Amino acid sequence: MAHAFEALTPTTVLDALDSVELRGDGRLTALSSYENRVYQVQLEDGGAVVAKFYRPQRWSDPQIQEEHDFAAELMAAEVPAVGPLPLHGATLHHFGGFSFSVSPRRGGRPPELDDGEVLEWIGRFLARIHTVGAKRPFISRPRLDVQSFGVESMQWLLEHDKVPLDVQSAWTKVCKNAIDMVAAYPALTRASGINDTETGGIRLLRLHGDCHPGNILWTPTDAALAAGPGPHFVDLDDARCGPAVQDLWMLLSGDRTQRTRQLGMLVDGYEQFRDFDRNELALIEPLRTLRLIHYSAWLARRWNDPTFPVNFPWFGSSDYWQGQVQMLEEQLEAMQEEPLIV
Repeated sequence: MAHAFEALTPTTVLDALDSVELRGDGRLTALSSYENRVYQVQLEDGGAVVAKFYRPQRWSDPQIQEEHDFAAELMAAEVPAVGPLPLHGATLHHFGGFSFSVSPRRGGRPPELDDGEVLEWIGRFLARIHTVGAKRPFISRPRLDVQSFGVESMQWLLEHDKVPLDVQSAWTKVCKNAIDMVAAYPALTRASGINDTETGGIRLLRLHGDCHPGNILWTPTDAALAAGPGPHFVDLDDARCGPAVQDLWMLLSGDRTQRTRQLGMLVDGYEQFRDFDRNELALIEPLRTLRLIHYSAWLARRWNDPTFPVNFPWFGSSDYWQGQVQMLEEQLEAMQEEPLIV
């Protein structure tokens, strides 16, 4: 069966922009994005914009609008986030069966995460993002929790026979054990309502949600943001409510000593603007475990999109799933260790 994005031709992209009175000159550059389709479009007036076409049936219009509204709040608070442009009084548009938005073009390079000053800088801006995020919850967007990221991901993979039979028993056992261990953390277990703002004594707030180095662009100068050198944050597509530490842990790498140092720098910057709850440090490995499980399910659910087999040719083999068994076993051990201390 043809995938929905196969109907998103260059002509459709240009016609969609034309529907909001942006005239492309025909030059399109596909930008790195697997979940959605994102293009840099050169305009007839010499400018350029970034057009984002959302994966059909992933988010509802209200959920997309919450992403846009959150970005607008951040920009109003002078946080260097890149959000969609309001065009004809709206940021969410529809054309040819697709939902799309248009953002200003921003350049930059990945941040140097070995540099303590850079980590402090990022920590300061994460605190400012969370200060805005704590003002109100998302209403339509889901929460980051063990049910949606862990249980539902595992069930989907098994129900759709995505785990090879020679690995299925071992993977199912270790995955269930990992999910059971994660479920012992109240902050990651769904409470009475999806938008509860505190679970197990830990405050839940609106997050970037996918704050890995690829979603932070570092610029030496950015006149468009009236700012000096530093980070700006892109791609709020995975924004949801969860604990603040979710936006910090994906920036850590290396052995325990290296991660402790990196986390210390992030928190030093963070606490210049906002208190950081040390109780959340115990959630780092459970959150990493949920991401591992969810990532496998994400790849499997997207496999009918032609771009996935091309870019992830290693996925789905017995070797891949045996590697997942090993990683989940390592996570079981990691979740029993003492949390990082800063």
